[in-house]
Amino acid sequence: MKKNIIAMNASIMIGLGSILAAPSVYAESISDLQKQKESIQEKRTGVESNISDTEKKIDNLQDKQMTAEEQIEAIEAKIAESSKKIDAKNAEITETKKEIEALKEEIKVLKERIAKRNEVLKERALSFQETGGDVNYLEVLFGSSSFGDLVDRVGAVATIAEADRDILKQHELDKKDLEEKQNAVETKLASLQVAKAELLEIQMQQKQQKQEKDALVKKLRQQTKEHEDVKMGLEEEKENLAAQEKAIKSAINLEHQRLAELEAARKKAAAEAQKRAEQEAAQAASRASESKKQSTSSESSAKSNSSSPSSSPSLSSSNVSQVPAVSSGTFTRPSAGYVSSRMGERWNKQHAGIDIAASGTVPVVAAADGVVSRSYLSSTYGNVVFVTHSIGGQQWTTVYAHLRSRQVSEGSVVAKGQQIGIMGSTGHSTGQHLHFELHKGPWNYSKSNAVNPLNYINI
Repeated sequence: MKKNIIAMNASIMIGLGSILAAPSVYAESISDLQKQKESIQEKRTGVESNISDTEKKIDNLQDKQMTAEEQIEAIEAKIAESSKKIDAKNAEITETKKEIEALKEEIKVLKERIAKRNEVLKERALSFQETGGDVNYLEVLFGSSSFGDLVDRVGAVATIAEADRDILKQHELDKKDLEEKQNAVETKLASLQVAKAELLEIQMQQKQQKQEKDALVKKLRQQTKEHEDVKMGLEEEKENLAAQEKAIKSAINLEHQRLAELEAARKKAAAEAQKRAEQEAAQAASRASESKKQSTSSESSAKSNSSSPSSSPSLSSSNVSQVPAVSSGTFTRPSAGYVSSRMGERWNKQHAGIDIAASGTVPVVAAADGVVSRSYLSSTYGNVVFVTHSIGGQQWTTVYAHLRSRQVSEGSVVAKGQQIGIMGSTGHSTGQHLHFELHKGPWNYSKSNAVNPLNYINI
């Protein structure tokens, strides 16, 4: 009877580890689960601290990004102001070039005037050379027909001399004015060109600063996105740890329940054994008066009855199409199919599990006894189920991703080989397959506890 009770309890084990009969083993199992629970709580605290630190980093990056964007706006305003100044200088340069063109016309006229004066001066110079530069006043005196004519002759000579001096003086003034105008316009044009070059240099520096700030903003945005992705992963890890803690609590309660059931079964078995012993003793006393032969026959019959084996209930199982056979190892194969991708480096990322591919409607089963810690639709995993196991005092976590559908909910107790979903291609997936992960410990965002399932499961 005791064996039957133990066998029945073992057959309905919902498990996080094997059920043993000794109470001390139960106590040890509960103690291990309690330690796992405390470890998960500690990790949750650490993850929450990491989330807080990441949020501070995101805030800091956003502040820097805002400052950089404000600086970009200020630089853009300066660039716009520089453009206005450059446009103004270009307008001045255009006007100055127009002045230069007008001045060229004036210079042309002035040059013609100077050329004519040069001809007059040449004639004067020739006359001066022929007379030696002296006026023969005797000729003027004796050549005069009258005193009035003399006065006229002397006045004419003076007038001519004065005209020559005026021509020379105007000639010098025109030449000087021409030089001054040329110098003034050229100086103004050169000054405007220098000012424009300086403005262009300033604007180039401002554009360079803007490019640097744009690059900084782009970098800050990328860093912000990376930290936001980390935060999302940490939040998912926090949720998984909370679910695993809940599963461990459920496992502890189940351990207590099984212990109570086993104790009750033991007491019931002991009471039944005591009752049978008393009945046999009473029967033996009533037959004491019979003959020795009958007594011997009765004792032989009693021994035969007491030593006959008890029948145990048979456990039947039905095979479902494409459901893999449950192996005797710690973990069983989670689905039918072939390994299409192994654990390791893939697409410049760490592939933290294996992919098992098959076509059609392919059942996915629990790799070991455990409690469903999470069952939800993930943006990356698609339909995914997390199962927490406790085997020999060690916590394990299995992950079943990209499912077409899920058949278990959070908190459900599953047995090794029990169907939990259908293989699919949801989330980040190309083609129907099961992405299966095995973690020695709780699942975390960095997947540092992931181990190669092929080292534990024969596939």
